[in-house]
Amino acid sequence: MGMSAEDERTGGPRDEEWPEAEKAEKLARGAALKWASGVFYRPEKLEGLGQYRSRETQRNSSIQSRLKSTVQSYLEGVSAGLEQLRSAAQEVQSVCQDLGAARWALLDSADHFQGLQQMRALMVEHVQLASVVQVLPQLFSVHEVFSHTLQLLHGQQLLEAHAELMMMEHLRDDILSQLHLRGLSSAQATVLSYFGGLQELNESLAKQLWDIVGSSLRLVRDDPVLFVTAVRIIEREEKIDDTLLLEATFLPPGRPKGWRQKFYHVLQETITGAHFHAARMDAEGPGLAKHLAALQKDIVSELRVVKDLMVQCVPAHYNILSLCTATYHQALANHLQDILQEDLDKQALFLLLEWVLRVYHSPEMMGHPDLLPEVDVSALGPLMSPELVDQTERKYVMKLRASVLEWMQRTLEVEFKEWFREEEPETDHQGFFQSALPVIVMQMLNENIQVASLITDSLQQKVYNMALEELEAFLGRLREALVQCGKEHQKDRTIPKYYVSYLLAMLNNNLALSSSVSSLHPDTARRDVPTSLRAALDRMQKKACQLLLEELLLDLQPLCLQLPSRKWLSGSQLVSSMCEVIDKYAKDFSRVRKPVFTLLLTESELLVASQYLRALMQKKMVCKSEEERGQLCHRLLQDVTQLRELFCGLGLDQSQQSLEAVFALRELICLKDPALLSLEVLGFITKYPDASDEHISTLLDLRGDVPKEVRHMVLEMMAQHPQVLPESYRPIFSTILVPAPELPFCLRKGKCA
Repeated sequence: MGMSAEDERTGGPRDEEWPEAEKAEKLARGAALKWASGVFYRPEKLEGLGQYRSRETQRNSSIQSRLKSTVQSYLEGVSAGLEQLRSAAQEVQSVCQDLGAARWALLDSADHFQGLQQMRALMVEHVQLASVVQVLPQLFSVHEVFSHTLQLLHGQQLLEAHAELMMMEHLRDDILSQLHLRGLSSAQATVLSYFGGLQELNESLAKQLWDIVGSSLRLVRDDPVLFVTAVRIIEREEKIDDTLLLEATFLPPGRPKGWRQKFYHVLQETITGAHFHAARMDAEGPGLAKHLAALQKDIVSELRVVKDLMVQCVPAHYNILSLCTATYHQALANHLQDILQEDLDKQALFLLLEWVLRVYHSPEMMGHPDLLPEVDVSALGPLMSPELVDQTERKYVMKLRASVLEWMQRTLEVEFKEWFREEEPETDHQGFFQSALPVIVMQMLNENIQVASLITDSLQQKVYNMALEELEAFLGRLREALVQCGKEHQKDRTIPKYYVSYLLAMLNNNLALSSSVSSLHPDTARRDVPTSLRAALDRMQKKACQLLLEELLLDLQPLCLQLPSRKWLSGSQLVSSMCEVIDKYAKDFSRVRKPVFTLLLTESELLVASQYLRALMQKKMVCKSEEERGQLCHRLLQDVTQLRELFCGLGLDQSQQSLEAVFALRELICLKDPALLSLEVLGFITKYPDASDEHISTLLDLRGDVPKEVRHMVLEMMAQHPQVLPESYRPIFSTILVPAPELPFCLRKGKCA
């Protein structure tokens, strides 16, 4: 193909100058061929070829029309832009010419400007001199104003005095500012010296202001005008301080004065000094109670004055009520710490805790209806920290413990003296012996616990624990007193006269204490009695029972010493006498309540049985014949039957009696054929496993007819059948000591006979 005219001007074909256009054309042709092959791939589709050609021709015509319109609009815009650029270039050239003309005109007028500079300097100097001339009358009257201001201050015309003081300060500060701006620092000393009287006036005014603030609580009631005047002056000074600090170019001497902060400080010092800088506190309860009552009355009264009157005399942003409330609160907290440094007694410590934890927040003080809702100390924290409260509670409990110990000791001394009285102890409505001891002790402990519950649960728990510990210690001392009383009675059984009765009274007292301990704690869920206290109560009961049984033993021993004997075998009233003694003691035991009565009856029966068995095993008698063995068996049957019936009549069931051991022992003695003893002894030691070889050997001796071979066989059988004590077994033979066998008399080194 030949090149077009445009190709000839540019010197090359179009595809070299516009490669993108050529590429786009190829893509378009490819897309068209692909579309045509997809549409006309079957012969019958060729019939619509004319329609497709006509439609595409119309479409191309429309696109070409839009392109021509767009190009025409673009060309018109370019033409207008070129015209505007041409106009702007002409205007710039005109401005440059005008600026050049102005530059030459300024160069020609430079000499005339030097004269204007001198004129400006003269004008400034004239202005300064004019200013000086204007203030000269004020400067000359400074000292006269000072004197007048001082007179106003003496006459308490504070607002007028402050107005003149501000005028003088403004004059001085203006002069100092001008000197500062011109760098004339050396002249400032002269100005300050000239205005030296301002310092004295400031101090005099400030003194009066702080005196007024110090008397503010009285003034707002009697003469609020003076107080309001002081506040207005303080606010004026605060505004001057704020203005000077905001400008921050020159700060005159003595600025900022900070009189608002000084107002707060003086007010706080006044409150603190009026109530909380007292002399050394009285460590006794009544003195501290008066002091706390006075504080309560004064604080409530003064806060009511602040809330009702002072708040109206100061700007709202002072928050004067909150400030005073916080001041009282903090000063009071510090004051209480100072009080706690003293050696307070228990009453004073209790009063302090009650006042801090109960009274302070109550409607009687900071929760007073006249103060609510504006006064709220809940956000100020506690008066005493939890640690300090706990420490104070421990001090109180320590003091209370000493008091309880002293009081209980006196109670014990009184009780000990009563044991030696010439009359029986008092009885209750059921006839049981008792004394006032448990009522007095429990009432005292319960009162202290109840009083502590008025403060905090933690104090109540501390006092409760202390009460149980002191009660346990008291039971130990009471037990020692019983032992001491028992020793006195051993020396002379007529002293005390009613020894047994008072022992029974102490057992009833111990029962009363045991049943009352669980009621000490107000919380029913926390009434568990400590194991150690239970043990102390048990030891007390055992000791009293032991002393009673020892007394019974002393009366039984003379009778038991007559067992066994030929006279006893032939028939005597020995056991009847024992029954009389036992019955007498049983009647005494009936004056104690049932749980202990049953215990005493059981232990008495065991004592009688063991003493009877011990008497039989003292090797006082050996049966010489079968007839004597028969008499012995008969006597044993009568005695034990009589004793058993006695105890059954007293209310002790036969199954609970230890006298059955005497019946079993009787069977060993009544056995006619000694060869059968091994089997009988096996049954005996099976039933009474604490019976030893010595016990059995002594019983065999009592029979008087057991050959050595049988004895050896019995003892060998016992060795082959060792016994173990069951847990529920009540020992009887282990408490009985068998006398040691007498050794045969020996001559020198010869053989024993």
